[in-house]
Amino acid sequence: MFTRFRDRRDAGVRLADRLDAYFGDPKVLVLGLPRGGVPVAFEVASVKPNPSGDHHSSSHTSNGSVVMRNVSLKQLVEMAYDIKDYALSAPDWLDTVRFDISAKPPADTPEKQFQPMLQTLLADRFKLAVHRESKVMSAYALVAGKNGPKLHAVERGGGSHRNSDGGKLSAQRVSMPQLADFLARHLDRPVVDKTELEGVFDFELRWAQDDSHSTDSASGPSIFTAVQEQLGLKLQSQKLPVEILVVDHAERVPTEN
Repeated sequence: MFTRFRDRRDAGVRLADRLDAYFGDPKVLVLGLPRGGVPVAFEVASVKPNPSGDHHSSSHTSNGSVVMRNVSLKQLVEMAYDIKDYALSAPDWLDTVRFDISAKPPADTPEKQFQPMLQTLLADRFKLAVHRESKVMSAYALVAGKNGPKLHAVERGGGSHRNSDGGKLSAQRVSMPQLADFLARHLDRPVVDKTELEGVFDFELRWAQDDSHSTDSASGPSIFTAVQEQLGLKLQSQKLPVEILVVDHAERVPTEN
């Protein structure tokens, strides 16, 4: 039986959801996708310099629009490409120029598509050009514990889902590279998957939310202890090659709205 789609955008959204489960799988190679499907640009966008001198910034969605106030160009690049500060190599001035942005995506666009739309906006208005390269830096290797992983593989169908609330992660059909990416967002350096575990997994992870990542507290285990005790994995500090984003070119003044 053929699956029916509302339109090409709906087909693209469903395809993206299915492909998410294969994130980081070295055996998967996407050779090409036909044009069409998910839109990659905002319908309307306003970009205005913010000369306030204040360093407080905010971003949210309101009535279907993306609204950002007093955000630096560096913050915009990190949001657009979903990276942390250590994974960006850019001129210092990107952190000194700030903007107010209001952008409206096509109706019913899922939020996961806002990032490629923001990439398009930066390329159009700021002439942003970037490339990716590998750099050796301090990182954590996610490896199997001495007693072996406490994980069981599940079928890939249906896409992956992660629900994070404070010190709790509920994961369905999540791969080890996806887990490494999640852990990196809660630590001070990158996390690289070295488990050699293929496929996807269902699991839960609970840890104490406090300022110390490396020690346990009265409220629960540290994220390091939780990964080891609950998942049978381990985070080891190493020097590892990590993919970073390099800004090749950007304009200080955006093109007119």
